[in-house]
Amino acid sequence: MTAPPPAAAEAPSRGPRWGRRITAVLVVLAVLAVFTVPWWGRPLAFFRLQDVEVRGTRFARASDIAARLEVDTMTSIWISLDTLKARVESHPQVRSARIRRWLPSKLVVEIMENEPIALVPGTRGMRAYEESGRVLPLDLARVPTDLPIVERPDTAVFRLLSDLKADHPGMYSQISEVRFVGKDQLRLMLLDVPVLALRGLLADRMEELSSVQRDLARKQIVPAELDLRFKDQVIVRLP
Repeated sequence: MTAPPPAAAEAPSRGPRWGRRITAVLVVLAVLAVFTVPWWGRPLAFFRLQDVEVRGTRFARASDIAARLEVDTMTSIWISLDTLKARVESHPQVRSARIRRWLPSKLVVEIMENEPIALVPGTRGMRAYEESGRVLPLDLARVPTDLPIVERPDTAVFRLLSDLKADHPGMYSQISEVRFVGKDQLRLMLLDVPVLALRGLLADRMEELSSVQRDLARKQIVPAELDLRFKDQVIVRLP
């Protein structure tokens, strides 16, 4: 009698191995979910704002810039940076701002300020103005400045001073005062020498004046007045 062939060995059960793999995948997904929570709208306390650093201030107070953010320790670090940038740039002293996150809980604010170009006397004392004619919230008692004094606000004069400061800083530093003579003429005080000019004076014209000053200094001549009102001429009036 022939013996029946031995039964084939049963394949090992794959249930436990696949179960372990599925468990591992679920653990990985759970970890990823925890660390990506801020990206899909549910910020963790770990990412709440704890510190704000303001850089680039010279005239403005860093605390005033930080206050413009309107944030507190309940604010998520993932708040819209565009919103914060607009708030900071609403400060009259700020020309532009750049904001970045420093994870996990800090914001860094870098600003470029509007430069004061002149001082104008008013009922409340001297006020600082920038090139466009906007008044700057400059505390002159806290930040002493050596700026030309302009008799009244005038954008043409502010533009002239701004161009001089940028392109001819030596000439700009000589101007102590600008007064108006009639409707369209100016009297600029350069150290101890008054200069007559038309209201639409350009910065390059003042550079011509600089060469005349150097020539007079070589000749040891101290003028009583210089006149730029006539085209292509610098008139020297002696005492």
